[in-house]
Amino acid sequence: MSISAAQVKELRDITGAGMMDCKAALTETGGDMEAAVDWLRKKGISKADKKAGRTAAEGLIGVDAALNEGVVVEVNSETDFVARNEQFQAMVQAVAKVALAVGGETETVANAKYPGSDKSVADTIKDAVGTIGENMSFRRSAKLTVGKGAVASYVHNSVADNLGKMGVLVAIETEGNADAARAFARQVAMHVAATNPLALNPDEVDPAVAEREKAIYADQARASGKPDNIIDKMVEGRMRKFYEEVVLLKQAFVINPDLTVEAALKEAEKEIGAPAKITGFVRFALGEGIEREESDFAAEVAAAVKH
Repeated sequence: MSISAAQVKELRDITGAGMMDCKAALTETGGDMEAAVDWLRKKGISKADKKAGRTAAEGLIGVDAALNEGVVVEVNSETDFVARNEQFQAMVQAVAKVALAVGGETETVANAKYPGSDKSVADTIKDAVGTIGENMSFRRSAKLTVGKGAVASYVHNSVADNLGKMGVLVAIETEGNADAARAFARQVAMHVAATNPLALNPDEVDPAVAEREKAIYADQARASGKPDNIIDKMVEGRMRKFYEEVVLLKQAFVINPDLTVEAALKEAEKEIGAPAKITGFVRFALGEGIEREESDFAAEVAAAVKH
């Protein structure tokens, strides 16, 4: 029998299942709506499973930090509205606490027990999809640790304690005053949020990125007709400028642009009371790198019915 678009839409509204699954269920049950609902349940095609097809690029970044360690996590949702949901916020805060306890490895955090539950972090988030009402997912986490020193966190566009649209960690290793080190590390974290450096130092810049920049500068220099020895010096100068723009330690410190971050650290050592070294940073911006799809609901229905 022929299954209409209206039937598919009705079943989708009831179950939250995908178009193709609804079409298959109705076909298998001869268009019987109640039987089609049961068919989907027996197949284990739940509301949460099918909502997972939707793009989740909103949500929240969460941070948590102890004296010498800190974590940042990203939990995504479909809409910014959910980020203001207290249940969702509490869940992201709990995920950050789990990450701090078990380490920053994303897969380890996803498989770890959610606080007060026998279920994993990933399964708990999946279960919440049905109650909160849209696709959500634990995307990633990272952790920074120092033996002696401090790890500071900063949240940009904060919506609640340790939750916002961007989270940054900065680790400083020092034998000096940890509170002073943390205070400076927080300033550096704010700097990282603003400038989005590619690496901590020149050696950590992706070689492919550096080579591409060199090639561009060399082509520009050759176009000017300069001899090779001059071209080499021009490229060297341009690369130095490039590193000043993208390497954290070489950037002008946003809080005091007269100093580089490296020089500001040297100044901060006076307060810290001992040599200090920035050992790492992490910057998570919500939804970065996620492709957001525009959905045409009418076209989706039509395509499902044609199959």
